[in-house]
Amino acid sequence: MVPDISTGNDTRGLLAYAFGPGRRDEHLDPHLVAAWDMAGAPDPGRDPTATITQLAKRLDQYVTLATRERGTRPPNHVWHCPVRTAPTDRLLSDTEWAEVARRVVAAAGIAPEGDEQACRWVAVRHAKDHIHIIATSVRADGRRPRSNRDGQRAQAECRKIEKEFGLRQLKQGDGTAPKTPTGAERAKAERQGHAVTARAWLREQAHTAAAASRNEEDYFAILTDLGITVHTRIGPESGEVIGYSLSAPGDTAAGQPVKFGGSKLSPDLSIHRLRERFNAQSATPLTDPPTHPWQQAERTLRFAHAILTDPDADPHQAQGEIAAFADFLHTATLYAPRPTRTELRAAAVAFNRANRSAIRADHQAGHALRKAGQELLYGTHSAGEFVIAVLAAAIHLAVAAARWHEQRGHQQQAAAAHQALTHLRTAYQQQAAPILTELAHRTPPTETVARYEAALRTVLPTHADRILTDPAWPALATVLRRAETDGRRPAELLTEAAEGRELDTAELPAQVLIWRIGNTPDRRKAAATAASTVAARRSATSATAPLSADAKAHPTRRRGR
Repeated sequence: MVPDISTGNDTRGLLAYAFGPGRRDEHLDPHLVAAWDMAGAPDPGRDPTATITQLAKRLDQYVTLATRERGTRPPNHVWHCPVRTAPTDRLLSDTEWAEVARRVVAAAGIAPEGDEQACRWVAVRHAKDHIHIIATSVRADGRRPRSNRDGQRAQAECRKIEKEFGLRQLKQGDGTAPKTPTGAERAKAERQGHAVTARAWLREQAHTAAAASRNEEDYFAILTDLGITVHTRIGPESGEVIGYSLSAPGDTAAGQPVKFGGSKLSPDLSIHRLRERFNAQSATPLTDPPTHPWQQAERTLRFAHAILTDPDADPHQAQGEIAAFADFLHTATLYAPRPTRTELRAAAVAFNRANRSAIRADHQAGHALRKAGQELLYGTHSAGEFVIAVLAAAIHLAVAAARWHEQRGHQQQAAAAHQALTHLRTAYQQQAAPILTELAHRTPPTETVARYEAALRTVLPTHADRILTDPAWPALATVLRRAETDGRRPAELLTEAAEGRELDTAELPAQVLIWRIGNTPDRRKAAATAASTVAARRSATSATAPLSADAKAHPTRRRGR
């Protein structure tokens, strides 16, 4: 059950929408289910003698009195809260919706129970699955209601209602979630034929741009190159940027661009949060880029996993690694093999909710992982099986992030991490399944497999049984045989590949070892090629070019809105 609070200044206009046919004739039987006083509230939906104007005047009575006394109309005096059930929920009766409305206005501070001076309000039902609560936020005594944190209080009350009514129970939030698109925004996207709203599209593009940027200038340049208009707010004294907003291409209202402030898109996109991230990046020097960017990415993912699974780790450092992982997913999406991009993009979007909590992130702690993601923009696109190793490590890190949030009661963040995990597993299967099948078909002779089993039990006795029962064990034997033919010792390879705590919790440990071993002659040749490619690309291109080219070629939202 989702309440969505907003404010405005046109009581009659909002009532006309609630009692009207809807934008596409979707409103059915509009009528009142509850009000501050059902006897004193005209119902234009069921009473043929009642009008919307009459109801608006009754609702506005305290507003009108306050306007006469003060000489000015109270700003944003209309309080609007649609409340919607989930598609899988049972249909509520009018009586049940009336109880929902009374409890929501009481919890939000609009009409506390037993308060005779409370604001006037009505609840209109014009669909099976939701109501619109419309109130005027001026009390009988002329004061404004105590509606601070009204959204959080309404959400908390809805969690109780869900449990009592046997409805789908949503996760309790902590105030760090981004603002959801309004009903008007969703309707506008539908009318224009867009799959997502302007707000959601801008949020995704901004997160990707921030993940690929080293500083504020990069960030604004990437957004501009994507066709997004950046509106900066300059401090009158300092002359510096103190805020910004974004407009999607062609998104206008009354001939003016519709602007969304960075912090309104998502809390971590405010100018201050972005500067914290960029300053942490510039304050942390890094060594030269690795031989192969995807290989380095896998290593940094494993390091982040070790932080999240360390019970003694600083929570701010762990939150920093989670935030960096969110950025990593966005940059990895741009240059992963095409078959996996759709699932990786979905994982990145889902994980955006997991990268923020009430625990402040130490962005410097996650700098290595964020930098590894940015290095993918310069690295070779022929990533080969390193991509599979990265996906496997990303799966382990997503599991660790979900558990870390669950241990701290971050319900929405944990749910988002699990959602991202589903997409990461699908991407992994798309890449790994064909290779594992081929490797399994080339399993060495029985006596060779027995020798590898003996070596496995010697060097990894605590993991041996789980590895041997993994369906990928025959494929691992093939990898060991290839490496041995190249002059490597299986026991040494297994020992090196088993480093890292995630092997203890890996669902398929044999597959983890397969992607880590892989130091075949072909891979070393590819790594050498990648090293020369990094230097060449640094001088030939900027950080913004790869992102812009890919984002334009694979938009999530059609251009020319």
